[in-house]
Amino acid sequence: MSIHRIFLVFVMGLSTGLTPVAGSASDEIVVYTARKEHLVKPLFDAYTEKTGVNIKYITDKAAPLLARLQAEGKNSPADMLITVDAGNLWQAAEKGVLAPVKSEILEQNIPTHLRDPEGRWFGLSVRARTIVYATDRVKKNELSSYENLADPVWKGRLCLRTSKKVYNQSLVAMMIAEKGEKETESVVKGWVNNLAAAPFSNDTKVMEAIAAGQCDVGIVNTYYYGRLMKKEKDLKLALFWPNQDSRGVHINISGAGVTTNANNREQAIKLLEWLSGTEAQTILVSLNMEYPANPAINADATVVAWGEFKQDQLNVAKAGELQTSAVMLMDRAGYK
Repeated sequence: MSIHRIFLVFVMGLSTGLTPVAGSASDEIVVYTARKEHLVKPLFDAYTEKTGVNIKYITDKAAPLLARLQAEGKNSPADMLITVDAGNLWQAAEKGVLAPVKSEILEQNIPTHLRDPEGRWFGLSVRARTIVYATDRVKKNELSSYENLADPVWKGRLCLRTSKKVYNQSLVAMMIAEKGEKETESVVKGWVNNLAAAPFSNDTKVMEAIAAGQCDVGIVNTYYYGRLMKKEKDLKLALFWPNQDSRGVHINISGAGVTTNANNREQAIKLLEWLSGTEAQTILVSLNMEYPANPAINADATVVAWGEFKQDQLNVAKAGELQTSAVMLMDRAGYK
């Protein structure tokens, strides 16, 4: 291990509260992760126990990690990047910090629509962004699609998270890919016209507003619903799976890729393959009430109880490719 790499790993150990362990490049993997520690540490611990390979990691938000990888260039100690949202993964690949990986294991475990067409990143968990509604004020048969929420029948009854968050940007980007800008803009303008309140900062606040009677319907990621219902089991809220007669529910991913300047590319690929397999996928989906990216693995029992649904099969890379267009469209539509 070079002196420069030892120094960087030492600094990373201080940043994450971990004590650096001496070792060769062959028995150590360095991971930059935008997923919080409690969602990745159990995975890393399990892998180390299974293989003896040590994993060093640093956590931060997606944008700072990408900027760090770009700034470090060839001197980066990172072997892998883990982050949330296909848009973030697409950006990392386009910025040149992720390298293509050819792996039969990954191609077998991760469906085509959940991975980069060039093999630079792979989905590890799936998050569905769907409709939540007040069961005491909305009948299930009144709901049908994301587009239907633009109908005047929902005037003053809709709550949304801010357009500044990537989850809604990705939703609109995928709508552009499938419906075109003109029709999508008409839908988003309809949403804005139907808002009962200014957009909220997060999905939990959207659901709390619905529960409080401020609005009747909203759009949220399912794991936020799961977290809230665990804390407040008596809330009269339920999930609805939209667009089942057309493209299916909008989904997004958390995922990972091997860095372009990985010092330990071979071991990073092995870790990525393991993350796509039975043991890791089972651990992963139990930690945050997400869906497994590997279709052979069952979701957590709490998640299964929400019911089955058809996923949108369009490659999630479109969320990144059309993100800028989505942001501009939402701005034109007055969606703040």
